[in-house]
Amino acid sequence: MLPDSTAYTVSFNGPDDPLHPHNWPLKKKLIQCTLIGANTFAIAFGSAIFAQAVLPLSKIYHVHTVVTTLSVTLYVLGFATGPVIWAPLSEIYGRRPVLVMSSFAFCCFNFAVATSDRLESILICRFFAGCLGAAPLVVVPASFADMFGNQTRGTAIVVFSMCVFCGPLLAPFIGGFIVANHRLGWRWTEFITGILAAASFVLIILFEVETHHPIILVEKAREIKRRTGNWGIHAPHDEFELSIKEIVENNLTRPIRMLFTEPILLLITIYNAFIYGMLYLFLTAYPLVFAGGYGMAPGVAELPYFGLVIGQFLGGLFCIYCERDYNKKMAAAGGKIIPENRLPPMIAGGVAFPIGLLWFCWTGNYHEHVHWIVPTISGLFTGFGLIAIFNPSMNYIIDAYLLFAASAMAGNSFLRSTFGGVFPLFASFMFKNMGTNWAGLLLGLFAVVLIACPVGFLKYGKKLRQKSKFAFDLS
Repeated sequence: MLPDSTAYTVSFNGPDDPLHPHNWPLKKKLIQCTLIGANTFAIAFGSAIFAQAVLPLSKIYHVHTVVTTLSVTLYVLGFATGPVIWAPLSEIYGRRPVLVMSSFAFCCFNFAVATSDRLESILICRFFAGCLGAAPLVVVPASFADMFGNQTRGTAIVVFSMCVFCGPLLAPFIGGFIVANHRLGWRWTEFITGILAAASFVLIILFEVETHHPIILVEKAREIKRRTGNWGIHAPHDEFELSIKEIVENNLTRPIRMLFTEPILLLITIYNAFIYGMLYLFLTAYPLVFAGGYGMAPGVAELPYFGLVIGQFLGGLFCIYCERDYNKKMAAAGGKIIPENRLPPMIAGGVAFPIGLLWFCWTGNYHEHVHWIVPTISGLFTGFGLIAIFNPSMNYIIDAYLLFAASAMAGNSFLRSTFGGVFPLFASFMFKNMGTNWAGLLLGLFAVVLIACPVGFLKYGKKLRQKSKFAFDLS
């Protein structure tokens, strides 16, 4: 008769076990956050820097700019497809192997774009760069959840949010100056991204460690087994043997299933996706206003993005400040997790975003009479709104779907990135045909309507979570 396997099952040695990522020294956590944050930044940076190559490519290959805009769209659509695979794989095999494979593939395909001589290969390689490189968009938030408890995770997610949103806004002015330099040209937008990707890959190989709790226990069991020679020692994760069919049915399809069957995830994701789409729409709107309207030179016309970047830093500081209120509410509830307590900053961001959007579109439309600094300053409100909406929504999803955080984030990334990929395609037609002011009014009113999402969840979120198959009512 075989002995009870429970006696040979490895677990953490209590809540204070130094092996548990929550108990790692702060220095170690900061190093890991910097590594995976830099990887996320490189992915986001690569999505927007190539926007400056759209016009040169359309002239070289004699096609309409909508065709070459696909180089941005396909890259961001890769963000929609890649995470659906990467997220569940990270839950099965761990965060580190997924990030290693993803960063290597991202590096290879960026250099492939830089050396391509056909438009078709450029577009295809751009898609695979986004698709295969997109793992950080879902694995990094899950890794932060591995390392930080509820009291500190909100601040850590700010780092992720800043990487996701600052990358696309810092890239255009760099790309603008690169493309304007005839000795460099559009290819160097990809060479620069490839160099960043290669540096990130090397750093991950050398210094990144596993954070997924079940995989850490697997490694612990292997070490004990090696030292003792006891073949029966194992981790709980070792007991799962999944077939390809089970992996597809239970893991690869889970993000999509969660997205369209979970009202909480779907509605928050729609709001999140709209904001993310607006981020990439600004890649078209800002050049139309500052290059087309104010006549600024390439590179210079992208400098007003710094208004958005400063606004994002202010939004990040605001989210960090609001974490104190969240922790007080959690302490008052006896340490119980109440995801709805994450939402108040999101409402503030929801109010600020349409203010900045309407400010930008209506002042930017009258460049003959309004100084360029006026629409630039609107970025303080718009950037603030981007982060103050995005960051709490990420924390809310993680709190509500803690055990399935990576899959929930993959579903979120799928719809969010679809919006981000599609918005640049219609942006130029919308702003030129409707006018900057009326296009901005339409988008601004839609942003106002979406404020109802966090307000509604403050009132009905708990009831929805109690009916969910994946969310757990921990309150």
